[in-house]
Amino acid sequence: MQKDSFTLKEGEEYIELMKLLKIKRIAQTGGHAKIIIEDGGVSVNGEQEFRKRKKLRKGDLVEMDEIQIVIE
Repeated sequence: MQKDSFTLKEGEEYIELMKLLKIKRIAQTGGHAKIIIEDGGVSVNGEQEFRKRKKLRKGDLVEMDEIQIVIE
């Protein structure tokens, strides 16, 4: 399993799931990220997530395939 992290910028409270997938280059485009999420390919804190604009906050764990990303 590949483990990774994403650090929120100073003053940033959250990042949207779709944006995280694009920044981490898991999805090539916003449309691609939307498909991955809608197809049930992503879980947040152990629960399957279908909301593309899910707000990820410090401490959240995003998992898909063999990738884990912790929000810091």
